[in-house]
Parts: sequence; C-alpha cells; structure tokens
Amino acid sequence: MTLLHNPVIRGFAPDPSMVRVGDWYYVATSSFEWYPTIPIHRSRDLAHWEYAGHVRGAVPGDTLGGVPDSGGVWAPSLSWDGERFWVVYSVVRSVGTPYFDVDTYVSTSPDAAGKWSAPHRVASHGFDPALFHQDGRLWLLNLQNDHRPGGRRFAGIVLTELDRETLTAVGDTRLLLQHERLIEGPKLLRRDGWYYLVLAEGGTGFEHGVLVARGRAITGPYELDDRPLLTSRDDPSLPLQKAGHAELVETPGGGWVLSHLTARPLPTPDGPRCSLGRETAIQTVVWDADGWPRLGHGGWHPAVEVEVPAPGAHEPHAPGPSEVFGWPWSTLRSYADPSWADTTTRPGWIRLRGRHGPESRWAHSLLAQRITEHRAEAEVTVEARPSTFTQAAGLVLWYCAESYLSLDLTWAEPEGEDQRGQQWRGEGRTVLSLVERDEECGRQSAVVEVDAGAPVTLGVTVEGTEARFWFVRDGARVPVGPPLDFSRLSDDYGSRLRFTGAMAGIHARDLVDASFTADFRGFRLTCMPD
Repeated sequence: MTLLHNPVIRGFAPDPSMVRVGDWYYVATSSFEWYPTIPIHRSRDLAHWEYAGHVRGAVPGDTLGGVPDSGGVWAPSLSWDGERFWVVYSVVRSVGTPYFDVDTYVSTSPDAAGKWSAPHRVASHGFDPALFHQDGRLWLLNLQNDHRPGGRRFAGIVLTELDRETLTAVGDTRLLLQHERLIEGPKLLRRDGWYYLVLAEGGTGFEHGVLVARGRAITGPYELDDRPLLTSRDDPSLPLQKAGHAELVETPGGGWVLSHLTARPLPTPDGPRCSLGRETAIQTVVWDADGWPRLGHGGWHPAVEVEVPAPGAHEPHAPGPSEVFGWPWSTLRSYADPSWADTTTRPGWIRLRGRHGPESRWAHSLLAQRITEHRAEAEVTVEARPSTFTQAAGLVLWYCAESYLSLDLTWAEPEGEDQRGQQWRGEGRTVLSLVERDEECGRQSAVVEVDAGAPVTLGVTVEGTEARFWFVRDGARVPVGPPLDFSRLSDDYGSRLRFTGAMAGIHARDLVDASFTADFRGFRLTCMPD
C-alpha cells in the first residue's frame, strides 16, 4: 500500500476531474482567468503528482482579455473513450450576474500532454459540463441555469446526446434531476446495471459536499442517496474543509477512489480563510450492500492520510519540451508574449515591459507561481530606472485585482514634498513602495528610498495570515512597513465571488507609453509544509 497525504495537488488546483488510462491517473483542474489553461497533472500511485501539460488553445482566440477576476475557464471534465482524451469546459465571461454568459467547448487529444484539437462549441445550458461515453455514443451533462427574476439559478441537471463527429445535439435535452439544495458538477458512471450521478452540492464554500443519485436508465428517473458521500460542513474543526466537486474512478485492481476539491483554512478574527485556494484531494471508496458508494475509512469526512494500492513497477516518465515561461509560471488572461516578457535580451534575466496597471483585465505584465503552503518565502532581484510615478516594477503577492500586496521599485517626489506628480522637473527619488489593495481601496503602507539604478533584492515572508516584506541592504534584510494581512488574499475575503488562490510573482507597469522595462533575476518561491 501507498500512503498519500491530502491535498495531493496543493495550492490553487480546484474542481479536479480525474480519469485513469492504463496505469496512469490524470487530473484536470480549473484555471479561471489564468494561463496555462486547464492544467493537467498525472500520477501512477495517486500520492505523487507531476505536471503533465495543459489544454493549449482552450479559449478561442487564445485570450481572456476583459474577463473578470474568477471568470474564464471553469470546471473542466476529463474523459477517455478508449482512443483519445476528451475535455469539456465552460468559459464564463460574467461573474456575479444571473446570466454567467457561458460558452461550453469540447477538445480532444490522443495524449493529455500533447496537441489538443481546436475547441468546438456545444450546447451551453450552464457551467460544469461533463461527457459520458457508452457503446459509441456520447452524452453531455450540464447544470441548467435559470437567469430569470425569481428563477432558480441552479435549476437541475440536464442531459443531451451529441453526435460524436459533429458534436451537434441528437434529440431533445432531458432533465435528469432537481433538488432543493444547490446541485452542480455532474459526473456520470455505470456500474452493476446502475447509472450513478455524482453531484457537487451546496456551493463551493464551507457548505460544499458530494451527493450521489442513481437510476436504471441513463435518462432516469434518479433517486438520491439519503446521506452525503463526502462533506466537511458539519465539523469546522476538520483540517480539510470545503470538500466537494468529486469524481469516482476505478483502479486497475478493481478498487475505487474519489478525487475532490478541498481547502485548508486558517483562523482569523473574521472567520476562517483559505488563502491557498481550493486544492485537489483523493479518498478511497467502497460500495455498500445496497450498491451505494461510501468512503473507505467510513463516515463522510475527508481524511488527510489515505492508504491506496501500490502501483506496479514502471518506467520513469521522460518530460517533454517546456516553454520559456512554462509551469510553474502562470500569466493573466493570455500567455507570456516575448513583446512584454523576454529572456533573450539579457541572458540570465527576465525583462518585463510595463503595460497596464495591476487592476487591468487586459494587459497586466505579471508572471506568478502558486503558493502551496501556509509558510512561504519569495525573493527576486530587480534592476530598473523608473522616472515617473506611472512606472513601477517589483514583487507581488496576488489573488485578484482587488486583493494584492506589492513591493515596487518606482519614482516619488523629493522627501517632504506632496504628491503633485511633477516628475518632469528632473527631481525626485527612487523608492520602494509597499501597497496593500483590498475591495475598498489601495493603501501605501511604507516608502523607502533606495539607490537609483542599482539592483535591489526584494523579498516577502509569509507565516500563516501574515506577510512581511523586506529588501536587502549591505547583505542584511531590512523590513519594509508593518506586517500585512495575507489572509485577505483568499476565497473567503470580501463580498464578491472568488475561486482562485494566492500567487507570488513579478510584475511591471508603465501607464503612459508602455516603454519602461525592468530586469529580474533569481526569482525564488519556497513553500514549507507545516
């Protein structure tokens, strides 16, 4: 047996969809407004996961410009028909409205890490689509969204048969199930003459859970199990919270496992917050005498440590070619373009050309990596010559445009002079500016003068809910400003829907003519398990 420790894919890896192909398990997760779109991880033993690739070209036109925070690519569902992988997913262009403005796409590939077909749009009843393959037929499941005033936005699960070649609808769409509680994220499997619907229940927050329904025919009727398969909502003391959005997979030996999302909250005076976002976990499953799935360790609470069958011997995986800014780097709303992210002009350095400000939905020059533990440290050396307050570059802890912490090299008026923007007089200072942004406003927490034009090493240390920024002077770390509230960079802060996770990275801006550049070297993000 192998002992896995949950979460198995840590830090911003939500809505996992798992499939087994031979001895490999594959998991696709939501990417929202981030690139690469639809990251895919794989494992042979369920305990150790590696990045395998992503669905390149998932978004038509290869841009999510204009998409709001936590919009973009939601809840991909991965499947295998015996010859090729299929993925179906939603591109959500409105968040917090009744409409969502959803486009649903299907793409295929013979290799999860290889070239994927151009996305093909299919019926878009709502988000959280999934595909079911049976005897050469193809079925599309979906949440039905009712946008009307007084309507139920989560109005049940629907099923549409698709032509396998044209992906057009065959016959009518059928309603499979409605429920008083919110249900979404349908996954379908067949076992012992039953069709089982695995459903996400209660929303994706602390009320999240997994329900199962079954029927003798694919079109129903479906009866609901009288208890959840998985949830943590009844015990806030559990280390794994928000357990839900699951998928059942059979192992090579005939056992069963469940992939699901979860989160690791930290307590704050304002309640628990999950700054690492929602992550991927695995549980074992058994079937009871009545044919219902149950967690292998009993009950319905997620376990941190889980024993899974040990895999057989296998050849080590040879990694494929990687992109210049490939995993673990991520970018917002588009891939890194050499026009703004360059490694060739100054070998050993990353040169960023400043574009829009950090709250832009279009052209924020940002490279970031996922924070995977509650204790982390990031640092980087930056060299730049800002000549105006409209130019800046530095180190950032990022959740979204309304929640970030940044320590930036920029220009400021001479000490003691008001902010009047008279940089064209040729006076002023090169400074480090520490800014905290939340839903209400941005606040400058500290300003420290540094040598103009000289490289400076910036850093931040995260301990639980606190982030402490610093820079290096004469070989020693010098604190910048007070400790800042890192827990605000979480799904659970603020009044708007949030679905991603905290990142650490580098960015640059030039709000006037996008000509300012900054050079970075030695970026390091170290995440330390508890």
